[in-house]
Amino acid sequence: MGLTLTAYLILGISGTWLWQRRWSKSPRPPWLRPFHYVTGTIMVILVLLLLAIGLIGTLGHYGSLGHSPHLFAGIAVVLLVLLSAGSATQISPKHPWARPLHVTTNIILLVGLIFTTATGWGVVQKYL
Repeated sequence: MGLTLTAYLILGISGTWLWQRRWSKSPRPPWLRPFHYVTGTIMVILVLLLLAIGLIGTLGHYGSLGHSPHLFAGIAVVLLVLLSAGSATQISPKHPWARPLHVTTNIILLVGLIFTTATGWGVVQKYL
């Protein structure tokens, strides 16, 4: 989860930098957008990996799912990350709705990550 939160922080910084350059009509460094995309892709992979680990670990330990709100928080985060990634691929002049959807989803994702981290701590304590 720490790597996912780190990726989110890096994405927030690079996304803010992209927005600032766009808003001020300044040229952006040529590596910034690809860096943002690659970091986003890494975050998607990390979140899907965490989902798989969580599902397999919970099923292996308890034999069923739904023992804590962490499951629902985790699924919400996965859906938000996928929505964010999907909307990112659509950002263009042809799709003016994609950028606000991407940014709004990422703001909501912050709340989801906080809730998932908080509920995950309880899950980790059960395993220890």
